[in-house]
Amino acid sequence: MTLHTLAEWLRCPQCAEPLQAREPLALACPAGHSFDVNKRGFVNLVPGGSRMIGDSPAMLDARASFLGAGHFGPVRAALVAAAGAGAAPRRIVDAGCGTGYYLDGLLTPGTTSSALAMDISPHAVARAVRGGRALLEGSDGAVDGLVADIWRPLPLRDASADLLFTVFAPRNLPEFHRALAPSGRLVVVVPTARHIRQLREAGQALDIPAEKAERLQAEAAPLFTAVGRAAVEYDIVVSPADAARLVGMGPSAHHSGAEADAGADAADMTVTVSVDVLSFVPR
Repeated sequence: MTLHTLAEWLRCPQCAEPLQAREPLALACPAGHSFDVNKRGFVNLVPGGSRMIGDSPAMLDARASFLGAGHFGPVRAALVAAAGAGAAPRRIVDAGCGTGYYLDGLLTPGTTSSALAMDISPHAVARAVRGGRALLEGSDGAVDGLVADIWRPLPLRDASADLLFTVFAPRNLPEFHRALAPSGRLVVVVPTARHIRQLREAGQALDIPAEKAERLQAEAAPLFTAVGRAAVEYDIVVSPADAARLVGMGPSAHHSGAEADAGADAADMTVTVSVDVLSFVPR
């Protein structure tokens, strides 16, 4: 990361003017608004008053342990395939990056791509930036980080991304449209109603509304043209500990009534993974 590669992504969250690098560790706009940059390579541009709850270190640890076991490998492979269906992206935004697991799938050694890991959680952004940079060490690629509230106007410059993707995360379609280049691509991964149904039937996870993909396509239609949809569904066998991690890595972890039983008497269980991978291009 350099201040300059980070600044190239961003506009001022107060006046929407482009941010510029200001040594040693700040970004500033022509109007004089200034923002400190963390030494770990990211900037926090969340406006005051945001009530969004970001992932805690414990939730991120659970997610990293679970994803590191390869349980969602086919989901990541489908995302990478959808992202590569068009021209090779040079500027990638991971909106709701979490641990950076899905972004890492797009960062091949030797790449010249630039990536921005964005999340409401500073802990998530720090982890994703650290992992992405380790993958790109010695290459001309760059990974920078942004702490931002996806529900608010995003501090991204217009047409700054070739690829913007989001996996199990909030979506701000008007802002995604603005931030994408006219030739860019949006890829969204959403769960189906069958996703982790065994955990929901056991009262360990929140319900998932039916037809999420269809509702997303209808919502996106004024701004985007749907160009692809891939269904990914398979069963995994998880230990009690991994079942607890699976619950702990998602929104169910914010609800005290949704807790996995990882007691000594618990047995391994089969859990269904079921998602839709949707691809869009801007209208």
